Amino acid sequence: MGKYVVRRILLMIPTIWILTLIVFLLLRVLPGDIALAILSDPAGGVTASRETLEILRHKLGIDRPLHIQYVEWLWNTARGDLGKSLFNGRPVFDDLVIRAPITAQLALMGLFMGLVVGIPLGALSAVYQNSPLDYVLRLFSITFLAVPNFWIALLVILGLAVWFDYYPPSGMNLIWEDPLENLKQLMWPSVILGSSGMATISRMTRSTMLEVMREDYIRTARAKGIQERVVIIRHAMKNALIPVITLAGLTFAGLMGGTVILESVFGIPGIGLYFIDAIRVLDYTIVQGAVVVFGLTFMGANLVVDLVYGWFDPRISYD
Repeated sequence: MGKYVVRRILLMIPTIWILTLIVFLLLRVLPGDIALAILSDPAGGVTASRETLEILRHKLGIDRPLHIQYVEWLWNTARGDLGKSLFNGRPVFDDLVIRAPITAQLALMGLFMGLVVGIPLGALSAVYQNSPLDYVLRLFSITFLAVPNFWIALLVILGLAVWFDYYPPSGMNLIWEDPLENLKQLMWPSVILGSSGMATISRMTRSTMLEVMREDYIRTARAKGIQERVVIIRHAMKNALIPVITLAGLTFAGLMGGTVILESVFGIPGIGLYFIDAIRVLDYTIVQGAVVVFGLTFMGANLVVDLVYGWFDPRISYD
């Protein structure tokens, strides 16, 4: 297994390099100037002279050729130095370390909600195929799969405010500092974030369950007189969950990216809100660092999923 992990890590290198190249070039073709944003007054006007703008661009290092900027940033990133914010001068790595636990907790809570709700719903839908319950559960899944998370978030905030005079707490308390307040602040965002994952996992579970339940060993187990509950849970579910594991890993990586909008809606100071604020002011360094973190998270989740496969299916070999 060790050789397999090393091979996978080596294969990540060209992937992350292509990712860094794409995000670097895309940011440079966007309209706008970080130096103008820094020197602009609150009313939106620019009172600084052209000489002042050139001095600031030189200080920020954005007046150099693009290939030099890219090589320097890539070399520093490979050493774990994501640079400093162009807007406030703070180290990007330090800010990401502070905000990463918040985003990771939100994504994990969303994934937990998706698994806990999605797997049973998918299994029930498969067991009672083409029944009224199956149609209701499929409609339920398709609805949450089609509706954007941010729209659900706005409806939830509006509904809680109008009908219950309740507003989700603003700000953020880390779970190891104030667990109860932390759960209050992340409960609704995690439920909304997990709704799309729940729908996807539910549909995948239903499809794999239907496929497994048509296998010969399931018919054999039933012919032996084994209780239907035991056949479904012990024989069908374990084999049906193997594809769901892959989906769960990809869902977690997707939820990490999905926190970008929800953190903005609920005012959660995670990587997503940090990312959005950086885009508004064209802070290239922050955006590049956040994209690298999201990319590494996605690839790391895929690797973990592949390794977990061996536990669920001993036939899988990593030699």
